[in-house]
Amino acid sequence: MADEMTPRERWLAVLNREPFDRFPLDYRATPEVNAQLIEHMGAADMAEVRERLHIDPVMGVGGRYVGPALGPDEDVFGVKYEMVDYGTGVYREAVNGPLEEFDSVAEIEANYTWPSPDWYTYDHIPEQLQGHEDWVIQGGHYEEFAAYRNLRGVAQGYLDLIERPEMVHYCMGILTDLAYARSERTFEQAPGQVVWTWVAEDFGTQDALIVSPAHIREFFLPHMKRLIDLAHDHGVFVFHHSDGAVRDNVPQMIEAGIDVLDPVQWRCTGMEREGLKADFGDSIAFHGAMDNQFTVPFGTPEDCRQEVRDNFRILGAGGGYILGPCHNIQPITPPENVVALYETAYEEGWQ
Repeated sequence: MADEMTPRERWLAVLNREPFDRFPLDYRATPEVNAQLIEHMGAADMAEVRERLHIDPVMGVGGRYVGPALGPDEDVFGVKYEMVDYGTGVYREAVNGPLEEFDSVAEIEANYTWPSPDWYTYDHIPEQLQGHEDWVIQGGHYEEFAAYRNLRGVAQGYLDLIERPEMVHYCMGILTDLAYARSERTFEQAPGQVVWTWVAEDFGTQDALIVSPAHIREFFLPHMKRLIDLAHDHGVFVFHHSDGAVRDNVPQMIEAGIDVLDPVQWRCTGMEREGLKADFGDSIAFHGAMDNQFTVPFGTPEDCRQEVRDNFRILGAGGGYILGPCHNIQPITPPENVVALYETAYEEGWQ
């Protein structure tokens, strides 16, 4: 079988609900998994792995930092990070909160300096895109409550929604201004070339929302809608990422203008694929849905093959589905399962 479409054409066809040759395939995994796959497949590098598994190439573009010198393992907000070992790999975790000592907006204004969008340059993007005209280009990003949580500490960040709402509104406004400027400058350097952008926030636990719909509406949606509208003004599709059981929030995200729901953790309460497709499939597409809490890490290769078939049958009915894992594939995952997943998706995803 030979592809009839380029990856870019394929993703755009699915997102525009037009005919396509086969379902698009996406991939995300930890570096440890990448190394395991390279060894298991006898490949030279991940580029060869992706090509052999027919994974559509996605390239992210964005600003290049040219601002004041940063400390070791420190970001532009003054948040410091450490690599934390969790047994089979490492994750980069925030270990301080630059705003955690403050109790008011006045204290922040008197003692903290926000980064500037001018600390980034974007003129390298046109050259970066050369030779990748057929790839799927991702650019722009919004997940500013995650940034706020790092600034305040995770627990306090959530408590602030109730205890210090004025501080949340103040900081989220500034953070969104920064995200807006970064995304806008990215889109302007790649006119008509960016296919999709992230507008993300993790609102779900395994069983319910971690933030009430009313709080989402008050503290998050106005900022998210700014980025959604900006993306649409530049012809860019909006992927809304939110882990967990988020069904109760999907209607107001659709009202805000999202185009795609990611990652569809269908084993979580209320996230059954049939219901999501029936209730929301005419309004949004779906991205992900390969369960990496059970099926991909702990199932058999045949379990993975069957889940691919189920996702195509349920979420892919009539189009509107991009297959991929629900999160980064973890090092506990047998590489045989990953290979089975993508080989089946390629073989059985033709339309």
